[in-house]
Amino acid sequence: MIHWIHTMVWGPGMLVLFLAVGILYTIRLRGFVFWGFPRWWKNTAGSLWKTPEKTGTNEENMQGGDAVGGMSPFQSACTALAATIGTGNIAGVATALLSGGPGAIFWMWVSAFLGMATAYGETVLGIRYRKRDRSGGWVAGPMLYMERGLGCRWAGLLYAGLCAAASFGMGSMVQANAISETLEFSFSMPPVLIGGLLVLLSGRIMAGGAGAIAGAAEKMVPVSAGIYMAASAAVLFLFRENIPSAFGMIFQDAFSFRSAAGGAVGLLASKSVQYGIARGVFSNEAGLGSLAVLNGAAEGDPGVQGQWAIFEVFFDTVVSCTLTAVVILCAMGGELPAFSGNGAELTGICFSRGLGNLGGYTVSMCVALFAFATIIAWYYMGRQAASYLGEAVGKDLVRIYTAGYLAAVFFGSLGPMELVWEVSDVLNGCMAVPNLAALVLLSGKVGSPGRAGKEL
Repeated sequence: MIHWIHTMVWGPGMLVLFLAVGILYTIRLRGFVFWGFPRWWKNTAGSLWKTPEKTGTNEENMQGGDAVGGMSPFQSACTALAATIGTGNIAGVATALLSGGPGAIFWMWVSAFLGMATAYGETVLGIRYRKRDRSGGWVAGPMLYMERGLGCRWAGLLYAGLCAAASFGMGSMVQANAISETLEFSFSMPPVLIGGLLVLLSGRIMAGGAGAIAGAAEKMVPVSAGIYMAASAAVLFLFRENIPSAFGMIFQDAFSFRSAAGGAVGLLASKSVQYGIARGVFSNEAGLGSLAVLNGAAEGDPGVQGQWAIFEVFFDTVVSCTLTAVVILCAMGGELPAFSGNGAELTGICFSRGLGNLGGYTVSMCVALFAFATIIAWYYMGRQAASYLGEAVGKDLVRIYTAGYLAAVFFGSLGPMELVWEVSDVLNGCMAVPNLAALVLLSGKVGSPGRAGKEL
């Protein structure tokens, strides 16, 4: 039953909806994500090498945690990347290749470039309509722009409920299970011990509020992403003669007769397109509304933070997912196997072909780091939703939510999560529908960035 619901929710209609909203915002931004690449890169990744203005130390700015509630643009971006860069970038890409063929990667790129515009729009709206909660911290996300922008509070409550529910699955149980399976396989650690350690580590960070979560993400994301990129570059160097043929396979399969048979309807029904777009959405989350929540506490101009959201989608899918795909295609010599294991195992095998045991351990370590970062970032999302719901019912739901989330982390470490994966995917799809509708209705409130990064 759940599998049937999952198939219906994430069918061609949902994929068309994501693409349509992406096209709408690409037009609304006047194609900024393409022609404005030098500008948004300079305002995001390029700004990291600039000397910041002396407006107080990071500790001073973050003092008080949720009482202050503000994050620097880079901290918000790292928190968002912590939620989006996860097991999907390793296991999800391999699954897309096995199920949809090399052409799925091309359609993953398509969904990413259109999703970059969507991410900008939802981030700008998230900051524009955010508000302070009882403790003084920011609450932001689709629930706020549905309530304050559209005057539709019931839609905001619906979204918040779905977001909180999805966080128990995709944010905690699934990620904890990925860590548990990886550490048990690589280091023979018992799942109960892993679950206990995860509860202690994540609980300590969560207790520090938004400041601690942002600080942990700010440290973990660059390190884990840097390790994974370095290992990928090493494997690609060893198999460098296969790189041109790998990209050739991607483009050839994306536009093959098999994929395009039956015109536009046949194209949308092809596995290459379906798996590529779906995995792209699962990976970067543009359109789900999560980026509006995760970037919502950033201090500064909404237009600049919107450009950070563009960078987040670009780095997550166009850079990170592409690296995984090309490593697999190069290491396999252009022949995708009839593989019965999960995607993470295939990725580990490919890294091991180039780097030996070090490659397998590197993938295991990156899976664990990515998944742990996702746990704390999704907690932040769910906590925002619980805070919003608590205001509606007049109760403090945050403490109850936190206890339930930590319990989900522990139990997620103990057993297989196939059913939880599908239920979480269904909840994510249900989150997307009201969010995408709100983005369409509020598109007139989002303008194209000007030369200084601000909206026109």
